[in-house]
This record gives sequence, C-alpha cells and structure tokens, in this order.
Amino acid sequence: MNYYLFTLSFILIVSCKEKQPQLPYYDTADFTPKWEISNEKTFHKIRPFKLINQENQMFTEKDMEGKICVADFFFTTCPGICPKMTKSMADVQKEFIIDNEIMLLSHSVTPEKDNVAVLKKYAKEKNVNFKRWKLLTGNKAEIYELGRKYYFVGEDEGIEKGNDIFLHTENFILIDKQRHIRGIYNGLDLNSIRNLIRDIKILKAE
Repeated sequence: MNYYLFTLSFILIVSCKEKQPQLPYYDTADFTPKWEISNEKTFHKIRPFKLINQENQMFTEKDMEGKICVADFFFTTCPGICPKMTKSMADVQKEFIIDNEIMLLSHSVTPEKDNVAVLKKYAKEKNVNFKRWKLLTGNKAEIYELGRKYYFVGEDEGIEKGNDIFLHTENFILIDKQRHIRGIYNGLDLNSIRNLIRDIKILKAE
C-alpha cells in the first residue's frame, strides 16, 4: 500500500509539473504569441543600450541579466495617464519588494526635461525603491527606438513613427531573463496588473 501511495504521489507531482502554465513569446508589434523559440541567436530581444538611472549611474542591458523586468514609458510632468501608471508600478514594486529577481524600468519620454535630478526628486515623491525600480533617462533617439522597435509600445502596425512623434502609452511590457518579451499589460487597469503579477510568478517558476 505504501508503495502504491508513493507511486501515485509521484505520478501526480509529475502531472502537475507537466501542466505548469507557460507564457508565450512575442517578436512582432502586433503581439502574435509564439510558444517556442526556433533560434535563440536571431529571436527578438531587447537590444544593447546605454541609459542613466535616477542615481546618475550608467544602466545598460547587462544590468538586466538574470532579472525578470517590467518596462514602461512615462514622463514626470504628465498630468494624465502617468500618475496612474506610476501607482500601478508601485503596486508591482510592493508585491516583489524583497525579490532580487525582479526589476522595474520606467523610461522617460521627455529626457531633455527629466534629467537625473528631476528623476531623483520624482523617485523620492513616489517612494521608488532604487534597488527594485530604476527611472531611466538619456538620449531621446535611443529611448524612442527602444520603445517602438524593441518593446513594441506606442506603435501602430504598419506605421513608421519618428522621434518627432510623441511616445505616449499605458502599456507595461514583461521581459524574461534572456530579454525576450513575454507579456503586454494595460498599466491603467487593475485586473491587467493582477495578471502581470501572476505572470511574473509564472516566469519565476520556469
């Protein structure tokens, strides 16, 4: 009987592991899901970059290594959607405040105004935990290209947009430890943020 129970338990454990939920991958701006990567070397990922965080430190793609990241694009003087997005990001921060696998990245779309001093002041006002959440500024062209061509935010399918067209989006993007896109979420919607938190936990279990 004990052997039977042990075998049954083993089967159930294996079965549960086989049914572990998985997140799709995305490599196009229309967010068509893909369930596997055919070629790791050529599959879409966030490209190398150089930006500056709110503590005036260089921040590059290397700082994302080994981290599950959530990215958004905002500006500190935004009177509309950005305060709500910041509140949503703060909720994610609270959920994973002691989890060193998680990193939140908020890119300023008005870097000419959001310099280091401005971002540091904003971080203090919004209780941004520097260890968990980076506010990023830098070259506008680089930020806009990252947003539109690599994170696929604020990009209408088939329409090319230059840096003169303002990048303004409520989307949050989930990035895995290999810098692949694994999810897109509405930063203004509570249920969508709950789904983001759930999906972060799914990624952690991969």
